[in-house]
Amino acid sequence: MKIAVAGIGYVGLSNAVLLSKENDVIAYDIDDEKVSKINTRVAPIEDKDIQSFFKEKKLNLSATLDPMTAFLEAEYVIIATPTNYDVKTNFFNTESIEKTLKLIEEINPKAVIVIKSTVPVGYTDSIRKIYTKNNIFFSPEFLREGKALYDNLYPSRIIVGQISKDAEDFANILSESSLNKENEIIFMSSSEAEAVKLFSNTYLAMRVAFFNELDSYAEFNKLDSKSIINGVSLDPRIGSHYNNPSFGYGGYCLPKDTKQLYANYTNVPNNLIKAIVDANSTRKDFISEQIIQRNPKVVGIYRLIMKSNSDNFRTSSIQGIMKRIKAKGINVIIFEPVLSKNNETSFFNSPVYSDIDKFKKEADIIVANRYCEDLTTVQEKVYTRDIFGKD
Repeated sequence: MKIAVAGIGYVGLSNAVLLSKENDVIAYDIDDEKVSKINTRVAPIEDKDIQSFFKEKKLNLSATLDPMTAFLEAEYVIIATPTNYDVKTNFFNTESIEKTLKLIEEINPKAVIVIKSTVPVGYTDSIRKIYTKNNIFFSPEFLREGKALYDNLYPSRIIVGQISKDAEDFANILSESSLNKENEIIFMSSSEAEAVKLFSNTYLAMRVAFFNELDSYAEFNKLDSKSIINGVSLDPRIGSHYNNPSFGYGGYCLPKDTKQLYANYTNVPNNLIKAIVDANSTRKDFISEQIIQRNPKVVGIYRLIMKSNSDNFRTSSIQGIMKRIKAKGINVIIFEPVLSKNNETSFFNSPVYSDIDKFKKEADIIVANRYCEDLTTVQEKVYTRDIFGKD
């Protein structure tokens, strides 16, 4: 198969690498640096499996800045461009998808188009009406940052938002490229597939929020949070996954997907969905207050990234903590190697330190969403809710 992938983020790149084992894949992006890195087999994102594949596997993969080169001969085009949540409209900004669809229509209108960017429920049906075509459908991704390729190699399920020959062929392409040959493949409408994506991520956010609120209760009442969580999690109906307290859920998906699902509930009665969205702000307020009550003169923010083995700190929860602390006039300093690597010396007007020893010395309190051995020598300064040492 000749396959084009538009958008080289976590979703796009992991799909491009996965499918290039058995197919001819061209990745398209407007970012020259990403394109150059892929063509020289350097991973533009933090993902050890992608890095390993680039070094060890023979992949039929190239990248281009030219949409004509990418789309002209493609039998399938996977759209994985970013759809950030727009706080003004209370919906995802899908402009990047529309621009890509327009290019495909001009260059190769016969290509089957698979949307993997996260979209509102009903979006794909609305696009089909505009283009009066049935060769556009939605297929959700369920990927973790830093493990995107792994989750494609061993998918929990393959969901395709159409019941057709094209949909079956695409599901088979994904299944044949995976290492888990007993994949559960489910076909449904695109609107149902869009709902699966949003409800899945909102459930995960709910679980994070639940254990965070348990932890807030324990900390407020001076109880051992770890003991309570262990006692709760030993129930096999609950389990011990997604139970490590944090400063809130963040990253690429959960904040925007929960807000989008809530926006889809405009005319539907609900209590829980709204509470999941609100709980994240409440947790950040509580954590910030615990830090502020200690009257620090200088607060050190240890890492902006959302989780270990990641280079992403978009909407990371610790940024919300940092902003609340700064609003009280408290000085904030930051240690973030990702910023230092790019020669950035400040972030939101707070200095970025490249010397961790100097950082640890100057901070009265060091705030860490996830604890690291780097902080062992200054444990008495560290404020974290990382109880189990896992993401």
